[in-house]
Amino acid sequence: CGQPARRETDTMDTFVDSSWYYARYASRFGSDAVVDDETAYWMPVDQYIGGIEHAILHLLYSRFWSKVMRDLGLVNYDEPFSHLLTQGMVLNHIFSRRGEKGGFHYFAPDEIDLAHDAGGRITGAIAKADGRPVDYDGIGTMSKSKRNGVDPQSLIEHYGADTARFFIMFASPPEQTLEWSDAGVDGAYRFLRRVWAFGHVFAGDIKPKIGARQLAAAKLDGSLGELRREIHLLLKQANYDLTKHQFNTVASAAMKMLNALEKAPRDSAVAAEVVEEGVSILLRVLSPITPHIAHALWRELCFGDDIR
Repeated sequence: CGQPARRETDTMDTFVDSSWYYARYASRFGSDAVVDDETAYWMPVDQYIGGIEHAILHLLYSRFWSKVMRDLGLVNYDEPFSHLLTQGMVLNHIFSRRGEKGGFHYFAPDEIDLAHDAGGRITGAIAKADGRPVDYDGIGTMSKSKRNGVDPQSLIEHYGADTARFFIMFASPPEQTLEWSDAGVDGAYRFLRRVWAFGHVFAGDIKPKIGARQLAAAKLDGSLGELRREIHLLLKQANYDLTKHQFNTVASAAMKMLNALEKAPRDSAVAAEVVEEGVSILLRVLSPITPHIAHALWRELCFGDDIR
C-alpha cells in the first residue's frame, strides 16, 4: 500500500521457537553468544519425555536445530537427546450439547448425572444444572476445550498427592494411553491406607519383638524363607523395571510386597526381623512413586532420617 509498516518477524511455529532451549539452559547465560562451552559438558540430554505432539514436532525441530548449530560450529554433538520416551495420553469421558447457533457447549464430567445399563455402559447423560439431556461423545483425550480434564488440586486436597501419583503410575505403562477412573483413584487411596495401617501394626506389634539381629546368619525355612525370597524377587524385578520406566509394574510389586507382609507370622524375633527387612524394602520401592507417605513412615518406624 506504500504506507509505513513494520516487518513481522515472529512467523515460526512455537515448537521451532523452543527447539534449542536445552542447549541454552546448559550454558552460562552470557549475552555475547548463542551457547558457550558449558553445553558441551552437559549435552546431550539423557532422557527426553514427551507426548505424541512433541515426538513429531518439538523433537523433530530440536534435532534439526541441533544439526544447524553443529554445522555452524556452536555445538559438538549430532543428536540433542540420547533416549526418547513417548508418553501416552490421558483419556476421559466427553459430554456436549449443540447450541441453537450450531456450536457445541461442553460439560465437565462432574456436571453430569449418568444412567447405566446392566453391564455398566453409559446409556444417557443429564446436565445437573438444568436437568436436560446432553450427548455422550465417548472417551477422548483430556483437553481444556472439551472440559474433560481433572483438577489435580481438588484431587490432592481430597486424597493427597501420593494417591494421585500412585494411580497414574499404576494404571498404565507410561507409553500407553490411560483412561481416567475415579474408582481407580479410590483403589490407590485404599492401598496407601493399608500401607499406613500396616506400618503402625509393625511399629506396635512386630518391632518390639526384634532382638539381636540374627537374620543375616539364620537359615530360614518354611514360610519365613518363602516370604524373604518373595520380597527379594519382587525387589529384583522392581529395580529392573525402574530402569525401563515401567512404573506400573513397580507399583504392582509394592502391592504384592504388602500382601505378603500382611500374611507374615509375628510369633518370633526372627519373624519380626524378616518383616522389618520387608517393610524397609517396601518403603524404598514406594519412595519414587509415593515420596510423602514413604518418607513419613521411614522416619516414624525409625529406619533413619532419609530413605536410602
